[in-house]
This record gives sequence, structure tokens and C-alpha cells, in this order.
Amino acid sequence: MSDSSPLPPVRLHSEAELARDALATPLLSRAARLARWAGPDTRVGAGGELVEEQLPQAALELGLSGDDAAAFASEAWRVALDTGLVEIVDEEEGTVAAGEDLSLLTSGGPQDVLGVWLGALETVLDDASVPDLDDLVGAMGEGDEIDLTSLDWDPEAEAEFLDGVLGNLYLLTVSEGGPGEGPVPLPALAASMIVPDDMGEPTNDVLEQVSDAMMRLDDQFRLLEPVGLVDFQPVDEALMADADEEPAAAVDDTDVSRYGMVRLTPLGLYGIRTRLLEAGVSAPAVGDLADKGADALLDGTSGFPPAAAQAETEQWLARREPLPAARELLAAARGGDAGAPLRRLRCQQALSLVGLEVEPALREVLDDAELGGLARVWLSEHGASDVPAPSEAMVFWLTIDTVAAQLAAEGNSVELQALVEGLAQQHSGFFATAWRVDHPATPDVLEAMGRLHPDKKVAKQARKAAFKARSQQGG
Repeated sequence: MSDSSPLPPVRLHSEAELARDALATPLLSRAARLARWAGPDTRVGAGGELVEEQLPQAALELGLSGDDAAAFASEAWRVALDTGLVEIVDEEEGTVAAGEDLSLLTSGGPQDVLGVWLGALETVLDDASVPDLDDLVGAMGEGDEIDLTSLDWDPEAEAEFLDGVLGNLYLLTVSEGGPGEGPVPLPALAASMIVPDDMGEPTNDVLEQVSDAMMRLDDQFRLLEPVGLVDFQPVDEALMADADEEPAAAVDDTDVSRYGMVRLTPLGLYGIRTRLLEAGVSAPAVGDLADKGADALLDGTSGFPPAAAQAETEQWLARREPLPAARELLAAARGGDAGAPLRRLRCQQALSLVGLEVEPALREVLDDAELGGLARVWLSEHGASDVPAPSEAMVFWLTIDTVAAQLAAEGNSVELQALVEGLAQQHSGFFATAWRVDHPATPDVLEAMGRLHPDKKVAKQARKAAFKARSQQGG
């Protein structure tokens, strides 16, 4: 999974909290217990698996009982082996010993623990892409060999499908307006992988594919929950009962939770982000820019949603003295490049988070052609005295700069359309003056105003002004 466009930033728990969560996951804690339990009498088969006669003892060590006890113990042992918690000493004899990485869980730092957990996650993700046992038994041919062609199973495609599902779940979680920490219905997650974006009403064939994918995900998320990746509410088994069977109790067909609900845990967000980064996807986290300069902050948050941009900026400001930070922000906001208006908007938003102790920095730029308008707005909003009135040229320059920033941040939004309508209404001769504004974005802003304004006469004035501005700039 590789994409050049950055995802929205994720808010991660601290590494110490995540490490504690990792140690508490059922699968890793079981793997660690088996690694400590293993001794000179422990024996493994050719593939490193516990010999069958020792599985009951391993299950007893883990406090497991029931039909699935041996399977759970076998899975925990495989994780212990794959993550280096236990090592094979002699392949011929089948002897084992505690691995070097076992000590990391008790004496290592949070990153060490998380490294072991990530190894466990990879093991489980590999298992989740394999057909279930019933399918494997059904595909068993002569000589007890599995006929993969009869399974209609493509290992690479299965892994890519699961990666895609987890990527979509991550995107839904980190996107503003998404479920956030709330669960996602399994049908919606399955549909995100199956239904084309441009499809109106799904066909019966597509709906059947979504249903099949939903049931496959139900199996996979049951495997992924014990490693701490997700919190999962499985599909209601009553839905899978035969049509002729009477339900045990009255059911609510409108209750979407009966079809399965899933959410990434804080540990799961960390795990999926790590895998995305390894795959070359830009997956920022809030706090990544806290130790960078103001230029990196303003550029880096330019594509962030508002809440994430504020959270990142708050962390950046928390590490600095207010007055030097304000001066650094103002210096980084200068420029005539295409990204400069949005940098100045982010600068203005950052300065709204500090108090009057930064007033000297704002007064220092009152005569600056690019920052003077911004400074006057801030000083006035904070009740400062002796704020010089802006010239008409500065007012118009700031207006063009503001609209350019909003265009870059939001595109043709409803809010921007309202701003455009208000500007044209408040200033009857706005376009007659605006085209002369010496700002690199003037032609583009006036073109956008012509595109956004609902009044055809006003829109035509804006387009004519845009043509004049482009001609004046030699475009």
C-alpha cells in the first residue's frame, strides 16, 4: 500500500501507555508465559510447533480449558517463536530455550516492547489471510497435500485485501467527521472495499460480494482482537442461522450492530500507522512537528484538518517561550509563493493561542507589507491600544490573501462562498480596485470569486477583474 498523499494526522497515546497496552494483550501475555514455561523437557516438531502431547500442559499453564484451549495455546506458542521470546536450541532433538527478546518485555524500554508486539501483529495478520481449517481440510487431496487451486485462494490478494480494510479503518478513525474512537459497522467497512465510489444503487451481485466480504472480515477480526489491534463485536450468530430455524429470541432487524462492529484500539492505531509508514505512506502523527522550526509547522499543518492543526500547534507552542515563538512564526509566514497565504492563515491561528505577552512581536511587523494587516487584526482583537488604522491598499491586500488561504485550505466551500458574497456586497466598487492589488494570488482569487458568486452580473465583474489582474501581472 503506497500513496504519495498524506493521511490526516493521528493522535497517538504515549509509547509508555502503548507498551503497557501491548503487555496486557491476551496473545502477547500468553506467548510470554509459555516462553517462561518452556524448559529442557519441552519438545517441538519440525516446524517449531509444540508437539501434540504437550499442548494440554501448555493450555493448563495458560489457564485455558474447553475445545479451543489447545488451539489458543498453539497460537501463543507460534507467536512466542516468531517474536524471539523462545528459540529452538536443537532442531533434530526439538529442544528449545527462552529467547533473547524475552527479557525485553521486563527490562526493555517502551520501544523494545512495542517492537516485540509488532512482531506478534505480523504473525497474526499472516494467519488472518489464511483460509479457515474447514476449507483447508476440504482442499486436502491425495497424500494429505492441500490443493490451493480448489480453494480459490490467492495469498497475495488476501493480504492486500486485509491491508486495504485496515487502511480504510485507519482513515475513517483519523478523519475529522469520521467515527473517531467509535466503532464502524462491518457492512460499511466491507462496502468500502467492494462498492465503486461512482456506483449509485449497488447491484445484487455487488451486495452479495459485500456480504461475503463481511463474513470473511468477521473471521479475521476474531483473530485480530486477541493481539490488541481491534475491539470487535462479532456478527450475531442468529443472522447466520438457517431460514427454517426459529430465532431463540426476538431480534431487531434495524439494529446495525448485529452485523458486527469494529474499531481500532489506541495500540491498533499505532500498529497500522507503523505498517503504513513502512509501506511508504505519509501517515503523520500529532506531535511530529513539535521539535521542528516554525516553517515546518506552518507548511506541515497546511493540509491538516482544523482540530488536528490546532493540536499540533499547541504542542509546538508548549515547548517554547511565547515571544520568541511569535517572532519565529511571523518570520516563517512571509513569502510570495503559492503556499504563503495558507502559512499566514496558520500563523494567525497559532497566534490566537497566545496572549498579550507576544504583543511586541506583532508591533514589530506593523509596517510589513505582508504581515501588517495580520498584526493589526490580532492587536485589535486583543484590545491593544494605539493600533494604527490600515491603509486601503493594506485592507485589499489582506482580503486577497485571506481568500487565497481559504481557497487553499477548503476549496470551493460553502463558507468561502458566503465570504465572497459578503465582500462583493459590502464594497460596491470592490472589483474596480481589487484587480490592482499587488498580490501573486490576485488573478486566481478573482477568478474564484467569479466562479463562486451566485449573481451572474457580479460574477461577470469578478471575471473581468481577474482578466485585468492577469494582464497586469504579465500572465
